[in-house]
Amino acid sequence: MASISRRPDGIWRARYRDQEGREHSRHFGRKVDAQRWLDEVTAAILTGLYADPKAGKVTFASYYQGWSSRQVWVRSTRLSFDRAVETASFRALSIRSIRTSQIEAWVQQQVSDGLAPSTIGVRFQQVRSVFRAAIRDRVIAVDPCIGVRLPRKRRADAAMEIPSTDQVALLLGVRTRFRAFVALCAFAGLRRGEAAGVQVGDIDFLRRTLTVARQLQRADDGQMVAVPPKYGSERVVYLPGSLVEMLADHVARWCPGKDPARWLFSDSGTPWHDNRATYLWRRASSGAGIEGITLHDLRHFYASGLIAAGCDVVTVQRALGHASATTTLNTYAHLWPSAEDRTRAAASGLMATVLGLPADSLRTDETRLRSD
Repeated sequence: MASISRRPDGIWRARYRDQEGREHSRHFGRKVDAQRWLDEVTAAILTGLYADPKAGKVTFASYYQGWSSRQVWVRSTRLSFDRAVETASFRALSIRSIRTSQIEAWVQQQVSDGLAPSTIGVRFQQVRSVFRAAIRDRVIAVDPCIGVRLPRKRRADAAMEIPSTDQVALLLGVRTRFRAFVALCAFAGLRRGEAAGVQVGDIDFLRRTLTVARQLQRADDGQMVAVPPKYGSERVVYLPGSLVEMLADHVARWCPGKDPARWLFSDSGTPWHDNRATYLWRRASSGAGIEGITLHDLRHFYASGLIAAGCDVVTVQRALGHASATTTLNTYAHLWPSAEDRTRAAASGLMATVLGLPADSLRTDETRLRSD
C-alpha cells in the first residue's frame, strides 16, 4: 500500500507499508520526486532487494552480536568469528553505510600487517557471512564484499612442507615421553589438540584402533578445556602394530593407574597445554637437528604416506577427519598420481606382460632413456 499526499505547506508526503505492516514515509518538494521514490521502493520489494531503512542503521558489530548469538557453533568457531569481527575497521559503522572500498582497505591493512593469505581469506569469508545474513534479514540490500580481491594464496604443492622419512626417524630417535606424541601425529595423523586430548581409554590395544573423541583448547582464562573435535573429525583411526606397541610402552612408563579417563600426555595428571606441546616439539626438533618443520607437518607426512600406498580420497578423508572429501582434495590433490602417471604405469604393465619382462625393467629402461 502506497500513497502520495500534499500537505498544507505544499510539501509532498510519500508513504508506504512494508511487508510487515510498518509505515515509512518521506517528504519531497515535487510530486514527481515522491513518485520516483515510491517506484524505487516498490521495485525493490518486488525484486527481493528491499531493506528496512531503519534496521540498516544498526552498527555492524551490534548486528553481529545479535546474529552470532543465534548460531549453533562450537566454541572454536565462535572465537574465530569474534576475532575476525574485532579486526574489522568498519565494525562501529552502521551496516547499511559500509562500502566496498572500506572492505578493501580492511583487507589491505591485514596484508600490511603481514598476515598469511589463508588467514585473511578465512576472516573475509566470516565477515562476509555476516553481510549475507543481513541481506536475508532485509537489513541491507547489497553485499559490499562483492568484487573485493584477496591476496593470492600459494599453491598447495609449493606451500606444503612434508617431512622426509629420515627426518621423522630422527625425531623418533629422541627418547623422551614426547616421542609417543610425535608418533601419533606422524602415524595416525592427529592434530596437536587431538593428540593432547587422547585418554588411555581411547586406545583399543587389542583391535589396534584409536577413537578421536575430543581435542584440547585454551579457554579465555588460559586453562585447557576438552571440547569435541572439529566438525566431522570424530573418527576411529586404525593404528599400525608398531605404534600400538610404542603407545603401550608409553602407558606402562608414564601413565600409572587404571582409570581409562587418565590423560595419555600429562604433568601430574594435568594434560599438556598448547605451549607445552610447542616447547617440547621445538626441543625435539632442535635435538634432532631439524629446521623448518612444524608439528602439523607430521599430519601431512601421514596423509602423503596413505596416498603413496594407494588409498583413495574417501579413505584419506576419514583417516584425517576432514569434514568432506572436497577438503581433502583441496589440500592433497597434488599428491595423487596424475592421469599421465596412471596411464604410463598401466602401459608399462601391459608391455611387460606381452614381452614377458618384469615391469620394473621397463621402468628402468625408461629412466635410462630419459637420462641419455
